[in-house]
Amino acid sequence: MGGFCIESEQLQRLFQYIHPGYRSVCQDAFIGVNVGTALSDMPSPTQVVALLKAQNIRHVRLYDADRAMLLALANSGIRVTVSVPNEQLLGIGQSNATAANWVARNVIAHVPATNITAIVVGSEVLTTLPNAAPVLVFALKFIHSALVASNLDGQIKVSTPHSSSIILDSFPPSQAFFNRSWDPVMVPLLKFLQSTGSYFMLNVYPYYDYMQSNGVIPLDYALFRPLPPNKEAVDSNTLLHYTNVFDAIVDAAYFAMSYINFTNVPVVVTESGWPSKGDSSEPDATIDNANTYNSNLIRHVLNNTGTPKRPGIAVSTYIYELYNEDSRPGPVSEKNWGLFDANGVPVYVLHLTGAGTVLANDTTNQTFCVAKEGADPKMLQAALDWACGPGKVDCSPLLQGQPCYEPDNVVAHSTYAFNAYFQKMAKSSGTCDFKGVATITTTDPSHGSCKFPGSAGRNGTLTNTTSLAPSSNSTSSDSPPLHLHNIGSFTISVIIGALLMSTVFL
Repeated sequence: MGGFCIESEQLQRLFQYIHPGYRSVCQDAFIGVNVGTALSDMPSPTQVVALLKAQNIRHVRLYDADRAMLLALANSGIRVTVSVPNEQLLGIGQSNATAANWVARNVIAHVPATNITAIVVGSEVLTTLPNAAPVLVFALKFIHSALVASNLDGQIKVSTPHSSSIILDSFPPSQAFFNRSWDPVMVPLLKFLQSTGSYFMLNVYPYYDYMQSNGVIPLDYALFRPLPPNKEAVDSNTLLHYTNVFDAIVDAAYFAMSYINFTNVPVVVTESGWPSKGDSSEPDATIDNANTYNSNLIRHVLNNTGTPKRPGIAVSTYIYELYNEDSRPGPVSEKNWGLFDANGVPVYVLHLTGAGTVLANDTTNQTFCVAKEGADPKMLQAALDWACGPGKVDCSPLLQGQPCYEPDNVVAHSTYAFNAYFQKMAKSSGTCDFKGVATITTTDPSHGSCKFPGSAGRNGTLTNTTSLAPSSNSTSSDSPPLHLHNIGSFTISVIIGALLMSTVFL
């Protein structure tokens, strides 16, 4: 029988005795990352794995089953999802032998050294490769049969990711349903997922929903920012309140499945993210918005709150993606979904609390606090005055004739003072905001003979742990009045995966 969650281990064993086909789907949420390959200067597999380890990333999805990458991941402990590319789908879906050969070459040859925990068959097949739709379920079954033959079906799940566009009338979620033209595929697919204890894979992109809504969806609603109760979206049929687009889309998938009588197949989000750069037609593809979305997404997923329809049921999610992909075709935004550039330099430092945890982004431990581009000069001046006064920063290097006097402007001087305070406070949470006019960077702002505190060139003042950039919407009782502070006590103990997987899922 299909899987659903019974939290008590004793009850699980009893239920398995009564129903031998029962598979538990209890799971804590994890965050993983997608690793793409559209880089003109792709890091070597060894470099990729080194970055994953440095960031404590414990779940990764590959868009293929590259042998060198799988060998590099061996003995790393990282849980790996491999993919059958769309161009191989037709062959596998029409031949059990072809599927068995694929599994032998790309899975059996690498386990157990490489911890492969899932195989995704194709990507968004129904919407991008509809001619292959008739063989999609056959492909999944053939792959699964090969795993059964090798006694790997308990360890490795098989599924296929879908675009959220296959869900029609997604709001209110309770009225959502799948495009009925796909019923000949969707019904046997869900039967397969249910019978094998697998999960429904969904790509969720609130960025595109926001962009295509013509102003109907507020930016804050897409970015997980707090909304006043009167601004929350309410499903009039269920009276469930939705505070973000992500939850609404996931619940729409749950309702669409229940509409065709499948109520126990959990959702795993295989792609979600926000671009950090766009062209003139994409003004909201910015570093700040990308940082806000991914930071809030990580917190939301790892809180294990689930969704309004399925509270407490984890929605594990893979962030799209690890690297910016400069050779990807299309608009500027298509190239800029990554957390890192090809050299492993973070595009931004996530707004997460704690130190030394996953996706700190700063693998060099060099983070600096600088004046935010375009900040109000009057706000900068006020913050500079506070830092050099009540903040007790040594601002003597900014005096005329001293190394950091030039350039003599409020941006340069406030940058020095902000960073001096940030370093003095050991980069602790909430110490680089100054009412929104400061931001974290990994670029050393030192210049000429002006060496900034925290620079490798200044008396070895580099710290040994990574501090994560604070959220800008919280408070702290013992911090200076010019700062907006970090979110209280929430601390991520192990992000991007290592944490939290004590069950059969991934």
